[in-house]
Amino acid sequence: MLGKRIKELRLEKGITQSELSSYLGLTPKMVSFYELQQRFPPQDIIIKLADYFNVSTDYLLGRSEIRNSDELLREYSSLYNKNPKELEEYIKEQKIKENKTDKTESNK
Repeated sequence: MLGKRIKELRLEKGITQSELSSYLGLTPKMVSFYELQQRFPPQDIIIKLADYFNVSTDYLLGRSEIRNSDELLREYSSLYNKNPKELEEYIKEQKIKENKTDKTESNK
C-alpha cells in the first residue's frame, strides 16, 4: 500500500521521482523501489514523506483513509451536525465496513 500511496501523492503534486528524491536526500532509483514496493523505507523517510505530502503516516501506510488531521476534523464536524438517528446509522455502516475489511484481511 505504501508504494501505491507514494506514487499517487507524487502524481497529485505533479512532481517527478527525481524531484521527490532530491527532497528526501535519496536517489531517484530508491524512490522507484519504494513505489514498486521492492524496498520499504525506513521510519525517517516515512516521516519526511508524510510531512512533504501533508498526510499522516497512517494514511501512507494504508492504516487509514483519512489523509490528515484537517480531514479528520472535517469528518468529526460532519458527524457532530447529524441528528442521533443519522449518527446511529452512520456508526452501523462503519461497523459493517470494518467487519468486511477484517474478513478480507483474514482471508489473505
